[in-house]
Amino acid sequence: MSDKHREHHSSEHHSEHFETLAIHAGQPADAQTGAVVTPIYQVSTYKQDGVGGLRGGYEYSRSANPTRTALERNLAALEGGRRGLAFASGLAAEDCLLRTVLAPGDHVVIPNDAYGGTFRLFAKVVERWGVTWSVADTSDPAAVRDAVRPETKLIWVETPSNPLLGISDITALAGVARQAGVRLVVDNTFASPYLQQPLALGADVVVHSTTKYMGGHSDVIGGALITADAELGEELAYHQNAMGAVSGPFDAWLVMRGLKTLAVRMDRHCANAERVVAMLSAHPRVAEVYYPGLPEHPGHEVAAKQMKAFGGMVSFRVEGGEEAAVEVCDRARLFTLGESLGGVESLIEHPGRMTHASVAGSELEVPGDLIRLSVGIEAADDLLADLTRALG
Repeated sequence: MSDKHREHHSSEHHSEHFETLAIHAGQPADAQTGAVVTPIYQVSTYKQDGVGGLRGGYEYSRSANPTRTALERNLAALEGGRRGLAFASGLAAEDCLLRTVLAPGDHVVIPNDAYGGTFRLFAKVVERWGVTWSVADTSDPAAVRDAVRPETKLIWVETPSNPLLGISDITALAGVARQAGVRLVVDNTFASPYLQQPLALGADVVVHSTTKYMGGHSDVIGGALITADAELGEELAYHQNAMGAVSGPFDAWLVMRGLKTLAVRMDRHCANAERVVAMLSAHPRVAEVYYPGLPEHPGHEVAAKQMKAFGGMVSFRVEGGEEAAVEVCDRARLFTLGESLGGVESLIEHPGRMTHASVAGSELEVPGDLIRLSVGIEAADDLLADLTRALG
C-alpha cells in the first residue's frame, strides 16, 4: 500500500463533532461518480499499470480494499487514533493483537469479569503457545499493579465489563501500565466510541466487536483494532495481512452504515436502559441490578467521569436461583432470547448457560441467577411491560 493509504491521522477531522465524523470521516464522495456512500468494492484483485504499478496502493483485497480502507479510516477518526484496522470478527481482531505483541514466555493481566470468548482465547488457545495470564480485579488499580510481573506485556480491560457491568478507571490503569512499561488494551465494545474514548484516556489499543453497537442491526460479524501509536499500527497491519482474518467489503460497508447512526441509536439505548433499570430496581423479584448509571454502583463516579452516558446493557439477579432466571428468559417475548448485543432489537440471555459458559469453573464464573439484557430502541413502555410479564 502507498503511504497515502497506509495511515489516517485523526487530526484531519480534529474540529468536527462525533456525529459529523461518523458520517463523513474517511468517506468522501466517490471521485468518479459522485456517489455519496462509499461503494462496495466486491473485488479480489486489481489491474496493475505495469509490474508494481498499483493504483492507489491496491493489489489484492486481503492486503487492502477501498471499502475496508474507508471503514478503517472512519474507525480511527471516531476513536481519535492514528490507525484503525477492520477484521472478520472481534476475536479475529484480538487474536491478531495478541500474536503481534506477545511471544512465548510473556504474561498478560486479564479482568475477573470478561467476555467468555476472550477468556477462552487466553485459556485454551494462547496459553498453549506459551503465554501465561493471571486474573485481577481491574476496577482496583492497586490489584492490577500487584498482578503485573517482570514478563507482563499487556493489561487487558473491559469497561463496562461483560456481563457484570464493572467499571475500570482507564486513566488510572494507563498510569499503572506506563509505570510498568506495558501496554493497556481496552475492549470498548459495550460503551462504543460515542460514549467513551479510551485512547484519549491513555490506553494504547482499543478493541471492538463491531458486530455489536457499531454495526447495530444484528446483520454483520466484525472486529476492529484502533491504536494511537503509528508504529504499532504498522505492526498490526503487517500481521493483519499475514494472518488474513480481514473484514470483507460488504461486511465493512454494513459496519460503516451502522456507524452513521451510532450516536442517535446510543442516545435511545441509554434512555431506554435507564427506564428498565428504574423498573427492575423496584421489582420485588429482582435481587440486584448491575448498571453503572445507578448511584450505588461502585464504579458510578468513574463511569460518570469517563463516559458520556451509561450505556444500553443491564444485568440483574432474580430471586429463586438459576432455574428462576432461566424461566424469566424463556417467558420474555419482546426481548428476544439470544446471544450478542447492541442491535436495535432488545435481547435477553442467561450468561451462565449461554455467552459465558466457557468460564464455568474459573475465576470468571458468573452467578447462575444472572440475566443480561441488551436494551434496544423499541418503545420503552413496551419493553417494561414485557419484562414485567416475564418476571411474573
